[in-house]
Amino acid sequence: MADFYDVLGVSKNASQQEIKSAYRKLALKWHPDKNKSKEAEGKFKEINKAYEVLSDTKKREMYDQYGESAFKGSAGGQSYNYNQGPFSYTYTTSGGNPFENVDFGGYSDPFEIFEQFFGFQSPFSRARRKQIYSIQLDFDEAINGVEKEVNIEGKKKKIKIPAGIADGNRLSFGDFDLLASVKPHPKFRREGQDIYIEKEISFKQAVLGDVIEVETLDKSVKLRVRKGTQPRTIIRLKGEGVVYPHSRQKGNFYVILKIKIPEKTSGRARKLLEELDKEL
Repeated sequence: MADFYDVLGVSKNASQQEIKSAYRKLALKWHPDKNKSKEAEGKFKEINKAYEVLSDTKKREMYDQYGESAFKGSAGGQSYNYNQGPFSYTYTTSGGNPFENVDFGGYSDPFEIFEQFFGFQSPFSRARRKQIYSIQLDFDEAINGVEKEVNIEGKKKKIKIPAGIADGNRLSFGDFDLLASVKPHPKFRREGQDIYIEKEISFKQAVLGDVIEVETLDKSVKLRVRKGTQPRTIIRLKGEGVVYPHSRQKGNFYVILKIKIPEKTSGRARKLLEELDKEL
């Protein structure tokens, strides 16, 4: 895969304005509706992929630091793999990718990027612009899929929303599109097809280790807390996240461990902690 900066023909120190200008020129040149060469479509997709990353501050920083590996998970740290019941999970102690909460689950439709950049509608297309309607989904409806009745130009229509839809996704239904707005969950935080939840453990559990119960999207699971667990340790449950639309593949489920520190301690407790500190 070519370097994104080379694709747009800019230096690694290029400003956002220079990146936008380069994208504008190249996207207009290689748009398949204008350029009829065989390589136009592939080149157009490559240009949009590069622009999508370099025009986003966090994604660009991550790309600059890790290159293509930025799109393939953690860039460091210690991990321990466990098998428990029907699933496996990874226990990451420290040194993980600092940008792991940036969604790199895939790239957007290049034509959508183009349309948004140039004011939504392609200047080359003569097709009638489709109407866009908004639809609000509950968190569970978005991850599991649902059948909804919508009102389109005065007519009621039943539509099927596929499982795995995220906030901001646009769904095409022939002569109209739906823009999804998904309500947040009180406990789970969603990043693409991955789910994050914070789980509080006691100081004792962090030091001595334990087995804890964690609620996932569809069940409760028991996870092992290792001895000497540090704050913000992450446990990854592979394939326990949200399904990708029209696919069987799923994202991951991440448990972020928070260590509860007592706000008040007795005299005896303080003495014991002081003795523990000396012992350690």
